[in-house]
Amino acid sequence: MERHFDEELKNLKQELLRMADITQEMIGLAVKLLCDRDESLAAQVFGFEEKVNHMEIEIEEDVLRLLALRQPAAGDLRLLTAILKINNDLERVADQACNISETALYLLKEPPFKPAVDIPRIASLARTMIKNSLEAFVNQNAALAKEVCRDDDEVDRLNDEIFRELLAAMVGDAKTITRAVDLMLISRNLERIADHATNIGEDVIFIVEGKNIKHHADENAGPRE
Repeated sequence: MERHFDEELKNLKQELLRMADITQEMIGLAVKLLCDRDESLAAQVFGFEEKVNHMEIEIEEDVLRLLALRQPAAGDLRLLTAILKINNDLERVADQACNISETALYLLKEPPFKPAVDIPRIASLARTMIKNSLEAFVNQNAALAKEVCRDDDEVDRLNDEIFRELLAAMVGDAKTITRAVDLMLISRNLERIADHATNIGEDVIFIVEGKNIKHHADENAGPRE
């Protein structure tokens, strides 16, 4: 019975890893759509969203079934609760990638506008944070989870830089306002993705150390959204 439960937990972790891989690819495709002005990539992003939505429902149903049948306590209960939260965060990451793609499609209707150079950088860091947060979860690595939380500070800094750069462009040329605002929204979407990775990092720390750092500024952890 115990071995069967362990196997089910292992399968849930593997599904979360698959889900995280898909969301990372969605982020990459969405930013490539923006930078390369390749409209065809949007269909791939939206197709992946349907898959992520389906996976989210399946994982949630599996966790609820285990909670009802196994009635786990202590560490296993914390683990299953964290899986539910991580599942939700990954689905929201997919939503943010779709938001980026939709905004990028609007930008493609306008004349090319010099993209904020830090958008690919912030996207790369956000993808790495998602990857590391899931690796920390699977390996119960609190140190890596804390690194993810600290990386959120760099994402916030880049987002602020992008905002200032685009604001200056709007002040200098009113014709850029619509496109600059769209790029601000995209940067904000990427910053929200980093927040979701931070949420996962916080969950890992809770699982491993039994400590809730959600509102502890010294852990550099952002709020769950």
